Amino acid sequence: AGAENAEPSLSGTETILIVEDEESIRSMIARMLEKYGYKIITAASPLDALRLAAECGDTINLLITDVVMPEMNGRELAEKMMPDHPHMKILYMSGYTANVIAHRGVLEDNVEFLSKPFGRKQLSEKLQKLL
Repeated sequence: AGAENAEPSLSGTETILIVEDEESIRSMIARMLEKYGYKIITAASPLDALRLAAECGDTINLLITDVVMPEMNGRELAEKMMPDHPHMKILYMSGYTANVIAHRGVLEDNVEFLSKPFGRKQLSEKLQKLL
């Protein structure tokens, strides 16, 4: 395999909060990232995420959140978390395309976005860029 297909080497100690209402996707992402040494917190809903972020005591370095969820969208969640985690990076993900979501006013320019489904390679490339 050529170098362009090689998986980026990834390791870190940062705290990552994954917010995804679909359990199978949430646990898959958590498993991928725990392997690299990250501290992972998972939440099934935005309200769960806010509660866990307040309880964890750590600074959340990265929020990986679904865009379209019940209660509030991913951008609203990120805005609520920013005062307590001002240096937090955000990676949005969705089964919808970036264009559909941009039309809903959820994503601004130059945000990091992953279309579901995605693999470990796409996820690790985004993390290298963000962390």
